Amino acid sequence: MARVRRLSVTVQDAAQAPATPSAEMLRAWARHALGSAARGELTLRIVDEDESAALNNKYRGKRGPTNVLSFGAEPLPDAVGTELLPLGDLVICAAVVQREAREQGKPAPAHWAHMVVHGVLHLQGFDHETSTEAATMEARERELLAALGFPDPYSG
Repeated sequence: MARVRRLSVTVQDAAQAPATPSAEMLRAWARHALGSAARGELTLRIVDEDESAALNNKYRGKRGPTNVLSFGAEPLPDAVGTELLPLGDLVICAAVVQREAREQGKPAPAHWAHMVVHGVLHLQGFDHETSTEAATMEARERELLAALGFPDPYSG
């Protein structure tokens, strides 16, 4: 099997909400969180509250919209050549992220970047189910966001 030689980040903006970061910014944040060695295809979909709530209910059994959902891709054992292998999908609810940023007194771009980084880390196997997992994931988030010029999302 040939090794995949590049990274593709596709942005789908189904919400068309005002103040959503540009597709270029969203891709840059995702690429940064994935790291330079990442290869494959990531889809980042920006949705409204209805779509977020439906996905949150279907896949997590929870009511209402949420800020970010991560769906890891299944490995493709028969992939050949230079085919891009799927890394997974991130679904970000524009209205929830904007509302959280306001409520938490954070600049909207900083919170958007945090949600992209947070979602990508889930795709890479990070989690926050235990205090040890949360500490590890939050430390990585802080490191990645600081490198992008954003403040600690957990301070304050």
